[in-house]
Amino acid sequence: MRFLLFIILIPFSVLAQEPEPLFIGDKAPNFLALDQFENRVSLKERLESGPVVVVFYRGQWCPHCNRHMSQIQDSLQMILDAGASIIAVTPQKREKIEKTMEKSGAKFSIIYDENHRIMDKYKVTFKLSGWKRFIYAFGGININKASGNKDNALPVPATYIIAKDGTVYSSHFNEDYSERMQVIEMLEILGEMQ
Repeated sequence: MRFLLFIILIPFSVLAQEPEPLFIGDKAPNFLALDQFENRVSLKERLESGPVVVVFYRGQWCPHCNRHMSQIQDSLQMILDAGASIIAVTPQKREKIEKTMEKSGAKFSIIYDENHRIMDKYKVTFKLSGWKRFIYAFGGININKASGNKDNALPVPATYIIAKDGTVYSSHFNEDYSERMQVIEMLEILGEMQ
């Protein structure tokens, strides 16, 4: 029986994609998408006005994500006053983004990353293992239904602060989804950049 269980579990680990961080000084991949307000969001264009904080979050079903988004919203004016803007990227469809807004009060740009193209460019995409899918499903969370995909992909909840020249100035990349770059750290880094 143990041997059979081992065989069943192997494919899930083999199929898992390994995310990897962008490093300080790396060129941040450009992207163009519509946010929840149907506004065209181009990283390249945003950088013309100042640094951009790009935040990847998993979804409205994640309490850590909602708390982080709420903290960013609470300090949004200070981030804007530091000359920066915020773009959040999620694999969740627009109707789920509305739930994030309800839960967190977020009013900054949130992009539905259809088919996780942006996540893939930033190398934050990973695929849930069979065991995690089972646990999430038991909790009523259907990743594929929320994203419209069929591959159980989520982002590492990474944060990248991108300088006007398009390079990564600072980053927070931790596969522990409960760990996020705190807003105070964002503000300190943005202060250094002025």
